[in-house]
Amino acid sequence: MRDIGNWRHICVDAQRMFAEDTPWHVPWMSRVLPQLEEVSCRHAERTIFTRFMTPVQAEEAVGGWKEYYRKWWMMTGEHLPRDLFELTPSLQAVVPPARIFDKLTYSPWVDGRLSSCLKCEVVKTVVVTGGETDVCVLATVLGAIDRGFHVIMLSDAVCSGADETHDAAVDLLGGRFSVQLDLMKTEDFLSEVQDW
Repeated sequence: MRDIGNWRHICVDAQRMFAEDTPWHVPWMSRVLPQLEEVSCRHAERTIFTRFMTPVQAEEAVGGWKEYYRKWWMMTGEHLPRDLFELTPSLQAVVPPARIFDKLTYSPWVDGRLSSCLKCEVVKTVVVTGGETDVCVLATVLGAIDRGFHVIMLSDAVCSGADETHDAAVDLLGGRFSVQLDLMKTEDFLSEVQDW
């Protein structure tokens, strides 16, 4: 593995609303949760959790998001219990020292807070886990690449509700972006950083 320098772990949207019985349930979340816990617990001070936050009502959203939330009205704040926006309990337990960044879009980079934080901390590499591979993880990875970070995606620690698009996203990222991104297994990554 190349020298990754100062790194942070971005765990994407490992929230109860994706892990539990909601219309947005991601069955794979339970399969990758042990890997998310392993990285987050061992490196809590380097971990940043993003949370996908929906508006209270669809009419509060902007542009195309308004129509999106008209379709998914049951996932808006006025219908979804607030505790389902929280991280899964095992991950919530490491906050702090792990941090949380809330976002209103697929990408965590839109409002500039995360990018500013990582630049202030002179971060060189982001290690990405979480869900969904073909939506918020993809947006997180591409935004990190655009901002000049080296990306490591832990291929056994990302998940999606759709196998076909998960596989396509992993293939795309591992192939087209191989200069800026490394795909690794969680165990391999943890054994590498343990030696530093």
